Amino acid sequence: MKIMVSACLLGQNCKYNGGNNYSEKVAEYIKGHEVIPVCPEVEGGLPVPRIPCEIVNGIVTNKQGESKDKEFRSGAEKCLQKAITEKVDLVILQSRSPSCGVKQIYDGSFSGKLIEGKGVFAELLAENGIKAMDLSELVEDE
Repeated sequence: MKIMVSACLLGQNCKYNGGNNYSEKVAEYIKGHEVIPVCPEVEGGLPVPRIPCEIVNGIVTNKQGESKDKEFRSGAEKCLQKAITEKVDLVILQSRSPSCGVKQIYDGSFSGKLIEGKGVFAELLAENGIKAMDLSELVEDE
């Protein structure tokens, strides 16, 4: 099985704050599978670290009010093309991210409030029939 994974979950320091979201659960789950790490935000040309972003009225915007929509969507598109080219069976994504959230994202107020919704990369995967799984689903499976 080929599994694409948010690079931050594999310990790559590509999060907005320069850190990562390393997950032992993901490391265990992917053992023995071909793994393709991706970070749509870095693929879109955004630096590490970077100002946090949320989706505000459908536009990915940073906390200073600047649109980063083009970078987020460009990176999501590049990662989608990689998923299609590589014929991945599953994509495991970081929860709540404006790129990778599968079930929930932040509401755009930068207050930590969550709403139902998908990040831009998770949305593209769904539109193209590629199975995506939120990190929270993997952790709940205990």
